[in-house]
Amino acid sequence: MTRPTVLINFAITADGKISTVNRDPSQFTSAQDHQRLLEIRKRADALLVGRGTLEADNMSMTIPPELKPSHQPLRCIASRMGDFDLGHRVFHTSGGAIHLLATSAPDNYDSSSYEAVGAAVHRCSLTEFLELLAADHQVETLLCEGGGTLVRALVELDALDEIHLTWAGHTIFGGAESPTITGPLGDYLPASLEFELTHFEPLDNGECFLSYTRKKTSA
Repeated sequence: MTRPTVLINFAITADGKISTVNRDPSQFTSAQDHQRLLEIRKRADALLVGRGTLEADNMSMTIPPELKPSHQPLRCIASRMGDFDLGHRVFHTSGGAIHLLATSAPDNYDSSSYEAVGAAVHRCSLTEFLELLAADHQVETLLCEGGGTLVRALVELDALDEIHLTWAGHTIFGGAESPTITGPLGDYLPASLEFELTHFEPLDNGECFLSYTRKKTSA
């Protein structure tokens, strides 16, 4: 599969959760964490989120102009059924072009209302979508910002290259149903993936910035 380099960025609690069991917005970290998120976004040609994460966090998927970004990344939103809220702020905020992915839409799916507001709609698998972004939109770096179910799908495709985390040692959510970076606790992944720590930056507020890159396997 020809695909972009795929990064993920998450804030996690001391017990490894990215949100509560109710999928509350992930606003338990500091302003430093938000600034780091924006800096990582500046590396990306495209951002990818699941529809649930977009709505829970009320995301615009943009980089503020005051950070002087060289470009606004494409805004890619994934949903199994292709059901998106046209009232959401992402459709009413200036930024990168919007690409909607519907992986399991019914045969009578009507995308005209989304196309009418300038969004491109893609009815295909996640694999095909990654290939399309690379081939047709010159996306070299893709940043996925959640949720865990979407990240698990990327991992199952062996399509994860960098992990960026803000470990919030000051917060514990608990609960078997609270999601992790690969979704709720449950079945093991198809195979373990090996990463190496490339950045370790403790802060004085109980948080720590961590970065990992995928270990290269020998031929």
